[in-house]
Amino acid sequence: MPSRDLPSSRRSFLQLTAAAAAFQIVTEPMLAAVARRPYSKDGVMIDSNENPLGPCQAAREALSAIIPQGGRYLDNLTDELIHTFAQQEGLNPDYVHAFPGSSPPLRFAVIAFTSPQKSYVTADPGYEVGMMAASASQARVVKVPLTKTYAHDVKAMLAAAPDAGLFYICSPNNPTGTLTPHSDIEYLVENKPKDSVVMVDEAYIHFCDAPSVLDLVKAGKDVVVLRTFSKTYGMAGLRCGFAIARPDLMGKIMDRAGWNFMPITALVAASASLKDPRLVPERRRINASIRQETFQWLDRNGYSYIASESNCFLLDTRRPGKQVIDAMAKQNVFIGRIWPVLPNHVRITVGTHDEMQQFQDAFQKVMRSTNAFSLQPAGPSRNRRRDSVLLT
Repeated sequence: MPSRDLPSSRRSFLQLTAAAAAFQIVTEPMLAAVARRPYSKDGVMIDSNENPLGPCQAAREALSAIIPQGGRYLDNLTDELIHTFAQQEGLNPDYVHAFPGSSPPLRFAVIAFTSPQKSYVTADPGYEVGMMAASASQARVVKVPLTKTYAHDVKAMLAAAPDAGLFYICSPNNPTGTLTPHSDIEYLVENKPKDSVVMVDEAYIHFCDAPSVLDLVKAGKDVVVLRTFSKTYGMAGLRCGFAIARPDLMGKIMDRAGWNFMPITALVAASASLKDPRLVPERRRINASIRQETFQWLDRNGYSYIASESNCFLLDTRRPGKQVIDAMAKQNVFIGRIWPVLPNHVRITVGTHDEMQQFQDAFQKVMRSTNAFSLQPAGPSRNRRRDSVLLT
């Protein structure tokens, strides 16, 4: 059969490159799994930035309904999801491509736009997958400290890498949960080296009121935006996300991605989620309420943290974070990993109200234990947004 007669998803299989075939896709749950111990079913799992609410009711009903058709490929479901999203966001469907989460297009973009001559530029601390992918393209990795308000320092990023191939901005950032202003991202786009690309990861955008940078994509800029259903939509285990960019940029990513068939369960659940107008505002409210309650408890007990607008935050442990991670695991509470630039901080995912209550009880017990550590908890801190930050 001539390739022009194949569905677009099948034709892309013919474009599969050795680079895409040779390198494994690393995701947030894989990174979390490396950092944590095995745990029991009743453990409190607040280490992977999952949403404990799971898929919404409409998504669950769509999942149930599609099961009898699980033996079919149903390529049309991908088109339906893309058209639904594109219509809601005022985008041309040609600018949108579905992936199993947002980590795969991040990795493929790094391979597409970086090389030994074109660096990968990211924040420190920041999401690690792009840095890992840079080893595949043999690109120099440039890690730039965040600003005093924990935004991406776009001017420092520009200065550090005049040879940049790809600038990666995660806003809200993983792991700090902090925002980079739209105006700063615009500045980066307007002042970046020619032919370089700015990728903005909006995996956590629905947890806050910050504006998206999809307007820059619509304006034809050298920008790729990532979205995922793993966070606010509660579909981490189902694997669905988008990359949004001009068709020419998307084509370069897809040349590295090859055939990218999507599970029909993820497609119908994502489509149903997009059509539920109550989902995002309600889950934003729930997450913000529990997060704020947690911050208030930390304030009352004199613990420092980086204030977040997402479903995760960095907590100052006042001692090597790995010690606290291990001690919390003994309490059957599993918290997130550390970043080398902040060795005395651990990432905490915002769970349910009950889960955060269990976290508080365990953390207080661990921090007050004279057997667990040689150091005693320090007193209340006045500067909760900047304490113990070791930027290098």
